[in-house]
Amino acid sequence: MKKLLAFLLSAILCASLSVSCVKKEDSQNVLTVAASPEPHKALLELVTDDLAKENITLKVTEFTDYVTPNDAVETGEQFANFFQHVPYMDTFNKEHGYHLVSVGTVHIEPLALYSKKYGNLSEFKSGDTIAIPNDPTNEARALLLLESAHIITLREGAGLAATPQDITENPYNLQFKEIEAATLPRVLADVEGAVINGNYAIPAGLSAAKDGLLVEGKDSPYANVISVKQGNENDPRIKALIKALQSDKVRKYITEKYPNGEVVAAF
Repeated sequence: MKKLLAFLLSAILCASLSVSCVKKEDSQNVLTVAASPEPHKALLELVTDDLAKENITLKVTEFTDYVTPNDAVETGEQFANFFQHVPYMDTFNKEHGYHLVSVGTVHIEPLALYSKKYGNLSEFKSGDTIAIPNDPTNEARALLLLESAHIITLREGAGLAATPQDITENPYNLQFKEIEAATLPRVLADVEGAVINGNYAIPAGLSAAKDGLLVEGKDSPYANVISVKQGNENDPRIKALIKALQSDKVRKYITEKYPNGEVVAAF
């Protein structure tokens, strides 16, 4: 009887250990990624089956702001995120003491100036208001876009840190309203114009090529990247994700889904 009891206890212990090992192994093959709705989440979902073939379960969590996804990666709540470009990430790291790094570029979403009231830049009048993103990187990006069309002139050297205070010439006497990037499409009807990031313009039904009065060039350095916490760059799951995203399959999807250049492959 004692031998039988010992055997049963041993079997139960082995079974428990096996389950534990399986769960641990399964968790190691799960890759969590925080992403903006479009096109980021859609691109990730496109390669879900490709990763599954390599025994990697991709779990995507949708976020609609530019702060929480970085918080989640820094704290380990999410392993990676996909929503930002390197200039924004670098600025965020400096401001918050974070340790995020890029592991690969995927696409560019051209920034554009939109208007519900005007159909041409020449229609803007003195005192008109243009809404721009309020985060430091995209605010500067928006101002640089306006400067490229000689709508304003920025202080020499302002560059990627430019703010409305760096405007030295404003011949149209434009007023600038700094607003959270995600809400810009909703305020477009209340202002004369708004400079909107592609990932927020697309869900709002805005096309940079068709609706943009002023559009960022395709050679923009603001490519969207997959970001992880420093030290995780060589994780096999991340390497597999980058390989899947930088594929002909994804390039073809981008070309067919966004024929007007709202999203452009950057690999």
